Formats: sequence, structure tokens, C-alpha cells
Amino acid sequence: MISIVLLSVLGIANLFLGFLRSNRMLLPVAMLILVVVFGANVLDWNAASQSYFNNMLTIDRYSVAFTGIVVLTTLLLLPFSEKYVRDGEANLAEYYSLLLFSLVGAIMMVSYDNLLMLFVGIEILSISMYVLAGSDKRNVRSNEAALKYFLMGSFATGILLFGIALVYGATGTFQLTQIGAGVANPANASFTPMLYIGMLLMFIGISFKVSAAPFHYWTPDVYEGTPTFFTAFMSTVVKTAGFAAFLKLLMIAFSSAQSFWIPTIMAMTVLTLLIGNVGAVAQNSAKRMLAYSSISHAGYLFIGLVALNGKLSANGIFFYSLAYSIATVAAFAVLKLVIDQRQREDYDGLNGLAKTNPLLAFVMTVAMLSLAGIPLTGGFFGKFFLFGAAVDKGHIGLVVFAVVMSMVGIYYYLRPVIAMYMRPAIDEEDATPVAVTGFQSAVLVLLALLTIVLGVLPSLVSNLL
Repeated sequence: MISIVLLSVLGIANLFLGFLRSNRMLLPVAMLILVVVFGANVLDWNAASQSYFNNMLTIDRYSVAFTGIVVLTTLLLLPFSEKYVRDGEANLAEYYSLLLFSLVGAIMMVSYDNLLMLFVGIEILSISMYVLAGSDKRNVRSNEAALKYFLMGSFATGILLFGIALVYGATGTFQLTQIGAGVANPANASFTPMLYIGMLLMFIGISFKVSAAPFHYWTPDVYEGTPTFFTAFMSTVVKTAGFAAFLKLLMIAFSSAQSFWIPTIMAMTVLTLLIGNVGAVAQNSAKRMLAYSSISHAGYLFIGLVALNGKLSANGIFFYSLAYSIATVAAFAVLKLVIDQRQREDYDGLNGLAKTNPLLAFVMTVAMLSLAGIPLTGGFFGKFFLFGAAVDKGHIGLVVFAVVMSMVGIYYYLRPVIAMYMRPAIDEEDATPVAVTGFQSAVLVLLALLTIVLGVLPSLVSNLL
């Protein structure tokens, strides 16, 4: 709860710093705010579970763990917004404040115990992202991305809210535990059709937020048009919060209806893995490839939902979200630095990077290997834990299909590596070293080290929940 209060108050205070017209203060202040929030969140780790707002929101180890991921991800991402500081971006204070407000929504999504609190959290997060997607007002693609995201997101929100209304009509409550009791009660059998329709509509609304097929169509265009810094935030924080919310909903509210929703989620898993991986193979833009990569990773996280075996699934999704977020931040950070200087998003823009910037090439390689699930990286154990949870529940065919899709993923994740190490720069401008500050280099090294540590010592965080 302290994290939500701090982010809300300090986010508003950060807005007023914009009046000072001193962008150089904004980045250190924003990072300091996140350090304070992360520290406050850590202090809640061993505290007793507490409920707030008439039991609508609960702070426990589950919420603290996923809050830690979204705050840490944002903290590691912020140094790569330094170009906005150098360029004297007039709206930088608003951008940082919107990021802080979106974190409030994300924390609500991982801490909710009431469907209304889930809806409020999703809206706070989504509205902030609609604005940030169109933050590059001079770029037509950014404007298009914001419009597409807003229009499709509005429809998804309406569908989600309609589903919440139907679930309330079938069970008479918004509280997750009471919904779970109502679903399990044979006396409510006459309301089953209404409940099932409500569940499906809720699944559609949340699946849109996490870029799961067949509700993924917005993702490639929005990711490509949104400024790269905010795309990285969108593909990590939004996805982590979405799956934490999804898992909590299925574990507490709908666990008694598994016979109905498991086939649905399983079909979405297969479709998401297929579209994400096959779509990524066909891309020539590294940024658009990462958009399809984000879709495919939603498919892997869906496997944890299909398994749904208590702490095994929760720990698996937590570890995967952490490993995926760190690797994705590293990949987008390198890509942003390259795009800012070379002004190109395709694979050719990465040509010769190993020669001009060995550190950037190394960090990008570690990130790609982790996203591909190669051993000795966090991504390998992320897949291992999720696949293990699914096998434990007997979903062997699904795991085999996911392994095949992982093999497909190796192809497109190695394309940036080949471009960096095996192809020369196209022209003299691309042969110039990419400008990187000392602080950004330190953060990139930290991201690579975290990815490797998760791959070598996964037990450090694999059983926290």
C-alpha cells in the first residue's frame, strides 16, 4: 500500500518540477522515487498480509513479489530516457509522471482482491500508456499507434467490464474469494451460462492487455510506432502486471471451473505461440520482431495458467516474468541507442555493432539468448519451470509444441547476433561508434549479469512465493 501512496504523491510532485524547465533534474528525481518505492516494497516482504479499502486490495508476498518486478524493470529502463533530457523535451516531467501513475495501476492489478479494483488498475495503466504511445507528436507512426491502441483498448475495456458485470450477476459479488465459493456452489448451477459468458468476456479483455492471440493484432503496429523507450515499458511492465492479475483471477475465483476454461486457455496458448513465433520469423525490422516476440512470450506464460498447480505455477510465472523483463529491457535499451544514432530499426542497423560497440553487442547477445531460452540464461530456467509445471499436470503435448516453437524462436533471435558479429556496417555513418554514457554502460552490464545469474543460480528467486 505504501508503494501506491508514494507513487501517487511523488508522481504529482514530479509534475510540478516541469515548471522549473530543468530537465536535468527530472531523471535523477524519477530514479530516486523508484529507489524509495522499491525499498519500501522490500520492507513489506516479511510483513503480515494486510487488506485495504474494505478488502478490495491485499498486500501479501504475491503482490510484493510482482510489484518488485514492475518497479525494478522501470528503474532499470529509466537511464535510457537520457536522450529526452539532452534534447530538452518540453513534456519530460509529464512523461515521467505518467510512468509513475501507470505503475500505480500495475500494482493495483497485482494486489487486487475485488474485480472493481482490477478494473481501476487496468484503466490507470492503460490510459497512461495510450498517452505515452503518442508522445512523439511529430511522428505519424506514433500518432497512429496511439489511436490504434486507444480505440482497440477501449473496446477491450468495454468487453472486460461487461464480463465483470455478468460474473457479478451470476455470483452476486465482486470479491475473488466469494466468487470462488459461488462458482463451486452447486446451488448456483442455473447461473452457469451467465458465469461462463462472463468468464470468456473477462478473458478476452485481459488477453488483449497481454498481447495474446487472437487479440494481438494491435501489438506489432503499436510497438513499432510507439517511441522505443515506452515500447520497452509496454512489453515488460504491462505484460507482467497482466499475467499476475490473470493468474490470481484463475487461482482464486475460477479454480472450480477449470473444466470449462482450461480448453479455452490451451487453445489460446497454441495460437499465441504459433502466431508469435511464425510472425517473428517473417520480420525484417528488429523492433517489429521484438513485438512478435512479446506475443510468443505471452504464449509461454499462458502455459503457467494452463498448469495452475498452486505455488508451482505462481513461482514459474514470477521467475519467467522477471527473466523476460530483464532480457527485454536489455534488448530494447541496445536497440534504442542504435536507433537514436543510426536512425534505422531493421537488422541492417545492427551491422558491425560488435566492432564499433563490443559492450552493446555482448549485452544484446545475452538478451537474445535468454529470450530464446538457451541454457545458462534466465530465460532457459523460466521455460523449464513453466514446462515442468505443465508436465506435472499432464499437458505433455502442449509442452512438446512449446519446445518446437522455442526452436523456431532460436532462428529469429540469432538474426541480430549474426548482424552484429558477421556483417560489416553498410556505410561510414553506421561504422561510427554508438554514443553510450558511462551510466548507461553500467546498467547494461548489470542487466547482462542479472540474466546470467538467473541462469546459473535460479534458486535465488525461484521459490519466493
